[in-house]
Amino acid sequence: MRNTGVERTTDVILPHQARTLAGLFCERVRRSPNAVAYRQFDAEAQRWVDSTWADMGQTVARWQAALSREGLARGERVAVLLRNCREWVLFEQAALGLGLVVIPLYTEDRPENIAYILQNAGVRVLLIGGADHWQQLLRVHDQLGFLVRILSVAPISEATDARLRPVHEWLPPEGNHELHALDAAPGELATIVYTSGTTGRPKGVMLSHGNILWNAHASQLKVTVYTDDLFLSFLPLSHTFERTIGYYLPMMCGSTVAYNRSIPQLGEDLQTIRPSILISVPRIFERVYNKIQAGLAEKSPLARKLFTAAVNVGWQCFERRQGRAPRSLGMLAWPLLNTLVAAKVMAKLGGRLRFAVCGGAPLSPTVARFFIGLGLPLVQGYGLTETSPVIAANTLEDNQPASVGTPLADVTVRVGADNELLTRSPGVMLGYWDNPDATAAMIDGDGWLHTGDQVRIDGQGHIFITGRLKEILVLANGEKVPPADMEMAIQMDPWFEQVMVIGDDRPYLSALIVFNAERWRIEAAKLGLDAAAPNVLSDKRVCAAVLQRVAACIRDFPGYAQIRRVACYLEPWTIDAGTITPTLKLRRTRILELCAERVEQLYAGH
Repeated sequence: MRNTGVERTTDVILPHQARTLAGLFCERVRRSPNAVAYRQFDAEAQRWVDSTWADMGQTVARWQAALSREGLARGERVAVLLRNCREWVLFEQAALGLGLVVIPLYTEDRPENIAYILQNAGVRVLLIGGADHWQQLLRVHDQLGFLVRILSVAPISEATDARLRPVHEWLPPEGNHELHALDAAPGELATIVYTSGTTGRPKGVMLSHGNILWNAHASQLKVTVYTDDLFLSFLPLSHTFERTIGYYLPMMCGSTVAYNRSIPQLGEDLQTIRPSILISVPRIFERVYNKIQAGLAEKSPLARKLFTAAVNVGWQCFERRQGRAPRSLGMLAWPLLNTLVAAKVMAKLGGRLRFAVCGGAPLSPTVARFFIGLGLPLVQGYGLTETSPVIAANTLEDNQPASVGTPLADVTVRVGADNELLTRSPGVMLGYWDNPDATAAMIDGDGWLHTGDQVRIDGQGHIFITGRLKEILVLANGEKVPPADMEMAIQMDPWFEQVMVIGDDRPYLSALIVFNAERWRIEAAKLGLDAAAPNVLSDKRVCAAVLQRVAACIRDFPGYAQIRRVACYLEPWTIDAGTITPTLKLRRTRILELCAERVEQLYAGH
């Protein structure tokens, strides 16, 4: 962001001042009553509406008055199944202030998974969004007898469950309700976050108030956040990355959060809201990258050369600012290239971004270079739900995009057996809910949490993720291949939406690939094929074209890490089908089960 000459202010609430997450909220209401806390689109009025911290404090007190009538004891659990919105915050802060423990749920999760989590945690009160969520729950209604109250933000007609009430009827009349923040120790349990494991039942990660407060504070030490910063929230609040960095951190720093209407409307909301800070995962950047690449393919050779020059020169300027490259004559072209190319792309992102943080999964170096080259200050971070979540992050001044940065203050890391990253910090979870065996397997007797990620650490302390211990394919010849990097490289091609590399105990690697439906129609026509014809994806011309593109994507990988055969699909892997987790990780075993016949065909005769 350009220097406008206006002095910017910070107002950070320190963890010891807040003590608890409810204490953090109350302190922010006290310090900044008239500042805008949240911005949300009102569908009925068709406009964006602001809520001040004073508004939020008054409304949370009203929610607390209603929640108090449910007769819950301190430490009992409540859950929220709701897309990101002001009501998410109202419910959680009301519950936390009464000493209740909050369970966030993924709105896109399978009903069976939701029922298991609610039952496992012993949830008493559940908040949902409306009819869509109620229809999900009806599929497992007979398993939810333990709930004493189900609340719905939007009224639901024709519902016969006496426990179900619309929020507007459940709340008491507006008035002088008292805002509570029960005195609690920072080490007390605040939330149980169920991790969407790729195998087996999800495990409940127990995080304390202190875990999260420390993590939000340590994270903001990496990059300064001002009171006039504006976040656009679109990652689900059930994801600990968004909850800590996109919700508690702005509250700690006195910034404003605007809620994206929906992912399909993200592009429009970016240009309307014009955020200064963006919290994202790699898939969002990958999709924008693929869309731009597909558009460039239709442009003239001159336009493509100009775009490539902008990325390359922008990257050189970035490396120069980082102190890793000398000044070059080519950099003199940046003002022109910025005007003609880069600024137009940044305008699509709102044109006001001070920085974007990417986490949750590794970001392809190609995509990182692309956006940084176009002028986006993009930093990567790394962590786990079990660490509240951030372990390490880059800074704007020391940004090594191929790495996930250096550890936060008070985080200790070391490389263990098989190059596994081990860590200790104030953010390490209390343990897994009702699962001491899993806790012992994750945190050893010396207090080191085993991340399961393989790393190398350079002389400056930058952490580079090199693989996953549990995601290594061992070929029949003994070669070991980490599939995630290959999948990420192949997915850079706009043809492909989802990719899974296979080959465990097989003579060679193959790939299961889900096409981007829009690109498939275009490419099928180019190949002279009917995109809707039965078995068209098994056509030799399709397989040959796909293999050629895949080979180009992974040309820099070792010789033994080559894809010999592919099986192509149009039906995407989904949460509902149990083929991906709510955080979009592949459920490899489930996919292999569903694709067993095609997989055997890939290896027939070998």
